[in-house]
Amino acid sequence: MIFGNLQNLDQDRKALAKPLITGLEYLKNTDFSKLALGRYEIDGEKIFAMVQEYETSPREKREAETHCKYIDIQYLAQGFERVGYALADSKNPIKQDLTAEKDAVFYQTVRDEYDLVLGNGRYAIFFPSDVHRPCCNFETEHRVRKVVVKVATALL
Repeated sequence: MIFGNLQNLDQDRKALAKPLITGLEYLKNTDFSKLALGRYEIDGEKIFAMVQEYETSPREKREAETHCKYIDIQYLAQGFERVGYALADSKNPIKQDLTAEKDAVFYQTVRDEYDLVLGNGRYAIFFPSDVHRPCCNFETEHRVRKVVVKVATALL
């Protein structure tokens, strides 16, 4: 997992792979208040963005997940949310494996989960070994506009 701020992209680009930089530059250079909700191709099926809006909810109502085929770059264009984070662990019992259909594995419980707060230009990059629980309340419920850039793991 990488946690950063788009303000620091010029410094961070030295340490990040080119496909991740492509996704982060898209986030930095796009006015998401003018885009409709939906999917936007950046590099075909290899890199694309999904613009979403929703209300955050209590942590216990959100599922922890991992992905195999894509890396997530999660960014809030508006609002705040808490995202649970943990390293994948074979002791985390799987609730549902939807890898073939949706590139997602959901977990019943997660060991050693920590919280990140997204908003104010912050982004989080989740790799296949990173369990994440997005869309959780930060202090209270928030209406958010979120952009998730999906980067094919095959590019790294």
